[in-house]
Amino acid sequence: MLTTTERLKMPPLTKTSTGQERRVGVEIELSGLTLTETADLVQETLFGTDGGERRHPGRYEIALSGDPAGDWQIELDFAFLKSLGRRERHDDDLGDAVEGLAEDLLRMVAERIVPVEVVSPPLPLSRLAELNAIIQRLRAAGARGTADDPTYAFGMQLNPEVPATDVDTLRQYLQAFLCVEDWLRERAAVDLTRRLTFFADPFPKGYARTAVAPSYSPNRAQLIDDYLDANPTRNRALDLLPLFTHLDAARVRAKVQDERVKARPALHYRLPNSEIDQPDWDLNRPWHDWLVVERLAADPAQLEQLCAAYSAYLSKPLERLTGDWKQTCQQWLSEHDLL
Repeated sequence: MLTTTERLKMPPLTKTSTGQERRVGVEIELSGLTLTETADLVQETLFGTDGGERRHPGRYEIALSGDPAGDWQIELDFAFLKSLGRRERHDDDLGDAVEGLAEDLLRMVAERIVPVEVVSPPLPLSRLAELNAIIQRLRAAGARGTADDPTYAFGMQLNPEVPATDVDTLRQYLQAFLCVEDWLRERAAVDLTRRLTFFADPFPKGYARTAVAPSYSPNRAQLIDDYLDANPTRNRALDLLPLFTHLDAARVRAKVQDERVKARPALHYRLPNSEIDQPDWDLNRPWHDWLVVERLAADPAQLEQLCAAYSAYLSKPLERLTGDWKQTCQQWLSEHDLL
């Protein structure tokens, strides 16, 4: 059973506006282990040898229940195959038999290139370090990450609950991310496989110029509209569609008809690599970098300074051609004790 005294560093804002501890969901992709092997290891790590309960929503999905935070999901990250796996099959029906054969062939191909995904429920911040124990167990059992094979385009995702949903809080998180996005991408060292498979596009610089401008002070509806006009897509490293759908579903659905967008009171941060097979890798590394966004968003005065600097940089085409914002950003963050 999982017992750990480890704690990850905390963001400045650990509570929501209602006084509840903020929560974070984590998703990690891996290969080298089967769906069942992964579920066995996660279940034993969380609940001990005989703890927890297991359900099978489909042939390629396993739900582990017994955690007060909610169910853990272990699944093959392939929506079409999962939809097939939820259908009941009858071996005495010719149509089902033919479809079953096609499904089995698809599964055999998918298992070579499609990752197994471990999806946590929204965990209280104080429990985030539990993911490190799970990562260690999976790595010891042979889990592999992005760099293990040229065909692997694996990643991970952090879904931190926002501390509040007023427009200033939302704007500050967005501006903080826009200012450090290039720096974060360099820190993440996007694997070649992820470049070739089109890892999430950066925010358009024209939109960034608008959103970090000192005069940018929209109401919430305008903030959402501006975002949707420039980013009517899930294809961003910081995807705000789930959060905005939670806040104003009709406004989002009018611009984005994508059934994969699920409402949630959280930011959706996609990271390009899963390095689960690397001995020195765990949640601390990506979480440490995310905390820079948290610190900026919680400090309006420092955020205003960085926004002004980035706005000036974006407004000078020659400087954009000859300068290096990533290096400038690194130096600024270091000088202001934000790393």
